[in-house]
Amino acid sequence: MTANLLWALLLAGLGVIFGSFIAALVMRWPDGRSVLHGRSACDACGETLRPGELVPLASALVQRGRCRHCGARIDPLHWRIELAGGIVGLLAGFAAPGMAGGAGAIFGWLLLALAALDLVACWLPDRLTGLLAAAGLAAGAFGLPPDMADRVWGGAVGYAGLWSVAWGYRRWRGREGLGGGDPKLLGAIGLWLGWRLLPAVLLVAGLVGLGVVLFAALRGRPMARDTALPLGTLLAVAAYPAWLAMVWTLR
Repeated sequence: MTANLLWALLLAGLGVIFGSFIAALVMRWPDGRSVLHGRSACDACGETLRPGELVPLASALVQRGRCRHCGARIDPLHWRIELAGGIVGLLAGFAAPGMAGGAGAIFGWLLLALAALDLVACWLPDRLTGLLAAAGLAAGAFGLPPDMADRVWGGAVGYAGLWSVAWGYRRWRGREGLGGGDPKLLGAIGLWLGWRLLPAVLLVAGLVGLGVVLFAALRGRPMARDTALPLGTLLAVAAYPAWLAMVWTLR
């Protein structure tokens, strides 16, 4: 095995583990439950889960997605986030070796947590967005591309751009059109990608959103003009491929 493959597999393994933590975070945090305290238990029967029932991905596969104690269906969000965390780590390891790949994996895992929270609870917590922003500045301080000036401009342009759109929509329509966390998230993304990639992120996010609407229409569930879409999820989905493309071109 080459060093790059070993690094990618290591990050994939870490990603599955972090994915398990992210899944617990997404299931508990919106309800005010701590992810750091208390034993993991079945959501249906409350039975405390044993270590063998908490192995990421493997437990869901062995138990066929059901609780071993009561037979209730386990929310598939758990294994899906675990799998997504592994894929994020794998791609980061292949795209960039060493510190750059590790930083990219952290970027992807934080985006995964924010995307899932926005999708499930329509919530982009400031603490998590702030952590994403701080990690972007830390990556720049360690000399990872893009340079710090591009990152700072990206943070400012990302936040100010979406905030201006939200302000204009509110003045025009007399109601909120964007959540307060969306400009903060795009600003944090700008601190990772720099300002040059932000238009591409917005374009891809818009195209993904359009694809969601078309898919819903094809399934007989057309959306109204004022149907809300989780913009934070769309931005996160668009931002990670943008990072992969950026580091790939720099190789």
